[in-house]
Amino acid sequence: MITNRKQETHKKLGEKKQKTHEEVNNRVRETHKVVNDREEETHEKVNKKQKIYEEVNDKEQETHEEVNEREQETHEEENEKEQDSQTSSRSSRSNSPEEDAVPAQQASVPSPRPSGGMSVVGIDLGFLNCYIAVARSGGIETIANEYSDRCTPACISLGSRTRAIGNAAKSQIVTNVRNTIHGFKKLHGRSFDDPIVQTERIRLPYELQKMPNGSAGVKVRYLEEERPFAIEQVTGMLLAKLKETSENALKKPVADCVISIPSFFTDAERRSVMAAAQVAGLNCLRLMNETTAVALAYGIYKQDLPPLDEKPRNVVFIDMGHSAYQVSVCAFNKGKLKVLATTFDPYLGGRNFDEALVDYFCDEFRTKYKINVKENSRALLRLYQECEKLKKLMSANASDLPLNIECFMNDLDVSSKMNRAQFEQLCASLFARVEPPLKAVMEQANLQREDVSSIEIVGGATRIPAVKEQITKFFLKDISTTLNADEAVARGCALQCAILSPAFKVREFSITDVVPYSITLRWKTSFEDGNGECEVFCKNHPAPFSKVITFHKKEPFELDAFYTNLHEVPYPDPRIGSFTIQNVFPQSDGDSSKVKVKVRINIHGIFSVASASVIEKQNIDGDPSDVPMETETSLKNESKDDVDKMQVDQEEGGHQKCHAEHTPEEEIDHTGTKTKPTPSDKQERLNQTSKKGKVKSIDLPIQSSLCRQLGQDLLNSYIENEGKMIMQDKLEKERNDAKNAVEEYVYDFRDKLGTVYEKFITQEDLNKLSAILEDTENWLYEEGEDQPKQIYVDKLQELKKYGQPIQMRYMEHEERPKALNDLGKKIQLVMKVIEAYRNKDERYDHLDPGEMEKVEKYISEAMSWLNSKMNAQNKLSLTQDPVVKVSEIVAKSKELDNFCNPIIYKPKPKVEVAEDKAKANSEHNGPMDGQSGTETKPDTTKDNSQHTKSSGEMEVD
Repeated sequence: MITNRKQETHKKLGEKKQKTHEEVNNRVRETHKVVNDREEETHEKVNKKQKIYEEVNDKEQETHEEVNEREQETHEEENEKEQDSQTSSRSSRSNSPEEDAVPAQQASVPSPRPSGGMSVVGIDLGFLNCYIAVARSGGIETIANEYSDRCTPACISLGSRTRAIGNAAKSQIVTNVRNTIHGFKKLHGRSFDDPIVQTERIRLPYELQKMPNGSAGVKVRYLEEERPFAIEQVTGMLLAKLKETSENALKKPVADCVISIPSFFTDAERRSVMAAAQVAGLNCLRLMNETTAVALAYGIYKQDLPPLDEKPRNVVFIDMGHSAYQVSVCAFNKGKLKVLATTFDPYLGGRNFDEALVDYFCDEFRTKYKINVKENSRALLRLYQECEKLKKLMSANASDLPLNIECFMNDLDVSSKMNRAQFEQLCASLFARVEPPLKAVMEQANLQREDVSSIEIVGGATRIPAVKEQITKFFLKDISTTLNADEAVARGCALQCAILSPAFKVREFSITDVVPYSITLRWKTSFEDGNGECEVFCKNHPAPFSKVITFHKKEPFELDAFYTNLHEVPYPDPRIGSFTIQNVFPQSDGDSSKVKVKVRINIHGIFSVASASVIEKQNIDGDPSDVPMETETSLKNESKDDVDKMQVDQEEGGHQKCHAEHTPEEEIDHTGTKTKPTPSDKQERLNQTSKKGKVKSIDLPIQSSLCRQLGQDLLNSYIENEGKMIMQDKLEKERNDAKNAVEEYVYDFRDKLGTVYEKFITQEDLNKLSAILEDTENWLYEEGEDQPKQIYVDKLQELKKYGQPIQMRYMEHEERPKALNDLGKKIQLVMKVIEAYRNKDERYDHLDPGEMEKVEKYISEAMSWLNSKMNAQNKLSLTQDPVVKVSEIVAKSKELDNFCNPIIYKPKPKVEVAEDKAKANSEHNGPMDGQSGTETKPDTTKDNSQHTKSSGEMEVD
């Protein structure tokens, strides 16, 4: 009974095993099938996506071609049609860009395109501090410098051998007063005699110098000699440092960037910053107004903006930094930002509050300690630093706060105190200047307080409670602080750079900025040597923007561009530049040529005469009376007033168009399309008469002479000098690194000689080496203090010649036991296989006898090698070099693996014979626990039928 039960139990177990194997095999097959199906689906999806990308690219190409064709047709129509038809064409075209402005994708943060390998960097070039933001990992990130600080001071310190820039330079402001440059942002694009430069000169502890071209520069001592540096070079140094910081963070080269500037910068100042970017080796894609950058950082992430056909959301952005105060009002729609107006106070910022505190304490210390702080530049700088800290503390605390400075001046310790109420009373006149720009910006934007949905503040000085109170009092609503006060500008610049870069895909967001000052063109007329004038861009005109003005001239003429209202501009010179339109000649019939001049405010906010072309008339019908008569009439009837009126009319037409459709103009401007002003009556008649003739347009050369423009030769020399200074810094760093390596080796080795290396060196060698290390240390602090790099390299090699044998003995001693143990284990393992083979173990009965003999012989040799080496090594002391190195033991171990493993781990050959299948199956469910095979024979057929498939699967496995 027991035997039968056991038999049944084994039979059931066999059946269960068989079913389990079948289920496992079925599941494996199903899994493979599912995986294969999924792979096929994935491949299909990838192919579909590829087709979609191809279709999108084809459609984009077709769209660009269509746009170009339409623009060409539009130009032709505008040349031929009258005023009414032009107006209708404007209204019809104003709709299409509205549709284009709708966001094409929902990704609100930049994501790299598959083909993109470029970097995207936004730089907030501040007066006191700089910030860098980059687009990566699907978002915008503000990066830290080598000090793990996201704020890099705008500071450069020049020394006898090298430059320090950023945090390192700031720490030298007090110790290296005359050669540490800071607070230079306001000197851009200005002459040395500029009143602003002369005002700043009093505040700066370093010396300013007049450069050969009349601009302001700095005079410092660098490489043991007096050196003048232009402001473009100084800012170039700072930008080069910021570039290096961003490259270290991104781990790839950086070229494209967007740099922030104050909205009140004039053309000369903007061109100066662009030149500084070139000196630093940066390709500035856009100079972006700081408040516009803040507005972009605010608006692009908003999901609840009103649609394009609804009333926009108006937001006021207030930026008060260390040196300036700016306000702008922006209108937001979905995927669209329009700056309505911008105002500023370029001379109100955090430093003004610092100065008020400094003046107060200077007076107090004069009375209390009988010292004149302003005579000592170091003491004055320390007082500025302490007052800045005190100001920040007072923003958080209303109680009395102490001011203590040790060894301030003449070995005196000074102390005082102040509270917030005293501070606000002291700076009452400064706080009164907060409201006027707010009032002006609301008037210019034609908005009431209730039209503003929120007020966003950024900039360090907006943290002062009294400033916040003034803003709240004016708008009668709470201030919003959703943006990072310090980093918002850099983040906006990085977003703009991502939008402009082809390497990143960003939600479509159109940005329309404004012209800060009205710009007028002046030219000479042929009537009584009079002048014609035309205001081409008014204050708060949308930008970037292009306009085309038509002139009737018989000879080359000059256009002078200048700021219309100088009292609005914080710049002493109203001139922007002169532009000479060359190669203008009368028509073949003696009439004046029709010259079309395109003026533009580009993406950087810089004015230029972009192009000029002359329209040649060629009669087809042979009637000579049509065009000449019209031209003669216009020439006879034109007076100075008429010319002026014609130009103003044209400007107004363009102006109306820009207010109605500035976004389309912006898009057309990007593609280089000309914006056509509304023609006057005389032009209409000219257009009518020119229909009968063939019109040919010829481009004319333009010679530009810009105010305070940096010559290309001078710029190239600045770029070359910056390269030399970077190389000098690199060589000095390598020299210092080599010196530090020697010093580090001396201290480290001496420490280890008394600890871990003690057993591996004889007393005699120890005394000798200790003396060498001590001599080297003394040399480092005496004649070796300032040596070329190669001297330090040679000195290190000399020390290593003594130290490396000791270090090698120690390392060998530490690592040898593990290497020997590993080799011994491998030998034992192979010997076990050989023993099993000799005992006819069925696992190894398929191995070749000849090969096994080779293995046995190899292992015997390996053992004798190992034993001989170990015996020889054991006879040596620790102070002697080893007989066998760890590398040799490891090599022997690898050699053993390569020789023995392919032989002893050779797999059994697979046998698939048809007549043996039944036998294999019966053996599979055969005798167990000593049972005879005959007891299971009655069930063989059943088992066979169940196991045939399973057996086959098992063989495959």
